[in-house]
Amino acid sequence: MTTDFTVRPARPADAGRLAELRWMFKQEDYEGRPPTPARPLEEAEHWIRDRLRDGRWLAWVAETEREICGHVFLCLVERMPDPYEDNNPVGYVTNYFVLPSQRNKGAGSALLEALKQHSRSAGLEGLIVWPSERSAPLYQRFGFQPPEELLELPLDT
Repeated sequence: MTTDFTVRPARPADAGRLAELRWMFKQEDYEGRPPTPARPLEEAEHWIRDRLRDGRWLAWVAETEREICGHVFLCLVERMPDPYEDNNPVGYVTNYFVLPSQRNKGAGSALLEALKQHSRSAGLEGLIVWPSERSAPLYQRFGFQPPEELLELPLDT
């Protein structure tokens, strides 16, 4: 395992590269040849820039040779005030991706560690994620567990 990378909070100026990586990440869902994107890359770039700028979303990036090679995003989910318990937010973890050439070198673990450290210091109630089959073992190694109380209602559109 090499550690020729750094992890830092993402900045709005990173939005272009983060959008490119998002498109790469989603193309991995398709075996062989992915379909033509239904949306322009610039739409993702604007969305990411806006949310990083106003703080609605947080993200961390891994860089190697001054190039972003991975990222993980966090959205804070507010909880209603409670007269008897804390109402600290829950963190929704998503868009966790490392370039294939940089996988199994420690960047992914470092991204999750930065996310976990921030979440603890910010007093979050916990973190939730909908992992892929491939990413579930990594999340489990970091302490993520199946929920005891969560229910889900898929809404068909």
